Amino acid sequence: MSTVTEPETIADLIDDCADFPTELRAAQASAPRPPAPRAWSVDDTCHAQVVGLEDY
Repeated sequence: MSTVTEPETIADLIDDCADFPTELRAAQASAPRPPAPRAWSVDDTCHAQVVGLEDY
């Protein structure tokens, strides 16, 4: 792993990540995951704001 340069290819990035110490990998595995993003939908109010904008 080189700390001097950025990886230039995906293979370089994978090689760099493979060099992480085992302690750090274990810590990442036990880290809490962020909640899934909430689903959204377009309601009538939102739709009304953009009606006619294609003509603008």
